[in-house]
Amino acid sequence: MDIQDERRRLLEDESGDQNPTGLLSEQDAYLSKVKNRKLYLATLASVLGPMSFGFVLGYSSPAIPELMKISNPRLRLDDEEASWFGSIVTVGAAVGGLLGGWMVERIGRKLSLMLCALPFVFGFTIIIAAQNIWMFYVGRLLTGLASGVTSLVVPLYISETAHEKVRGMLGSCVQLMVVLGIMGVYLAGLFMDWRWLAICCSLPPTLLLVSMCFMPETPRYLLSRRKRREAEEVLRFLRGPDAPVEWECARIEEAFEEQGSSFHLFDLKDPSIYKPLMIGVMLMAFQQMTGINAIMFYAENIFKQANFQNSALASVIVALIQVVFTAIAALIMDKAGRKILLTISGVAMMISTMTFGIYFYLMSKPPTTSSPLDIQTAAGAEPHADLTWLALASMAIFISGFAIGWGPIPWLIMSEVIPSRVRGFASAAVVLTNWGMAFIVTKTFQNMMDGLTSAGTFWLFSCMCALNIVFTIVVIPETKGKTLEQIEAIFRGTSGP
Repeated sequence: MDIQDERRRLLEDESGDQNPTGLLSEQDAYLSKVKNRKLYLATLASVLGPMSFGFVLGYSSPAIPELMKISNPRLRLDDEEASWFGSIVTVGAAVGGLLGGWMVERIGRKLSLMLCALPFVFGFTIIIAAQNIWMFYVGRLLTGLASGVTSLVVPLYISETAHEKVRGMLGSCVQLMVVLGIMGVYLAGLFMDWRWLAICCSLPPTLLLVSMCFMPETPRYLLSRRKRREAEEVLRFLRGPDAPVEWECARIEEAFEEQGSSFHLFDLKDPSIYKPLMIGVMLMAFQQMTGINAIMFYAENIFKQANFQNSALASVIVALIQVVFTAIAALIMDKAGRKILLTISGVAMMISTMTFGIYFYLMSKPPTTSSPLDIQTAAGAEPHADLTWLALASMAIFISGFAIGWGPIPWLIMSEVIPSRVRGFASAAVVLTNWGMAFIVTKTFQNMMDGLTSAGTFWLFSCMCALNIVFTIVVIPETKGKTLEQIEAIFRGTSGP
């Protein structure tokens, strides 16, 4: 009896009289018996990693202003040191992405996730105990390293434990927890100094380490290591006692047999490998080229023009918008689909960045300005005060659009389309692209402002958003409702199992 016959027999045995006419497919019959409670628990434990990641990203915003005014000269930051305090995280995260790709293949998804909690905690502990600025740098580098590992491992863990009916919603929780972490540290920063804030930031990774002790390894990783009995036990934990998990095991094993078990660099010539890899890489590149960092760069100045004198409170408002729309994306992801949300997101960002360019163009005339720094001075001039609503509306639309599509979905699709046997290598390449592009865009932003003016820079971002839309429509496959094995079969040019 081959695997296909075994799967049908298992489904018939389990379904009994519930499907006498064969109206339900094998997949639907299986999913009708699945219970999600423990799957949600496993996801909740794993997304403490992205929450820790969000705390790292958000920590610099409330901490830097205080550290630039602190009385202790050994800890006081100047402008250059503050810049490194904020940006060195991206360097650590890029290294963490490479390290995470090696870890997930060698020691598994669960243990990788548990171990990445340690540099989070150690990094914040060094910041708490800092006696000089170099201790700040080391602490931020360690927390960045942990963030890079987390950004790779958690999407893989969720995609390999979740089933197709809820994978989109649960996968979107990665970005949701990141923005929740950012908002949480912004809120805490209103009431805590930098040292107590670092103590607060060390709590989520501590909870991550403890809670993951009680969660399972992913069934696909176990099956890739020929541990079928352990994989079935994990699936019973994740799917509930009534689901015929032997059927799902057989389905995954069949996919492994079709694609082979080992990966070599020569395999990159295979369209089933390089096509999903290029989709993941391009998604991350386009995500950073939308201009999200530029919008955040101008956020504080725009809020000041609108008489929001408390910039810390303004940051909380921005983070709240991100949380609300990322939550909306998570709720509708498995109904609307990935492509439609990416398209809507791209259109919203294209319109808002185009409008931002118009805003800065109008702000620069009159008076005539000779440098981008003068634009910010001109932006506060009385003749243009009535244009503040345009900037605020553009920023709100952009952040909402990013949060509903191009924020969470690239990470979700990365975890869905990359084949099992190349997940470590390909995911590392995709995460490295994300952090590398974030570093490049951030470092060249002022050069673009100098060469293209503020208006020209935002119009360039608008063109990038237009390319995002074309790329989404033409290249990206819809993965809604498909198993990971069916998605792999699309790139192999075969029918799904």
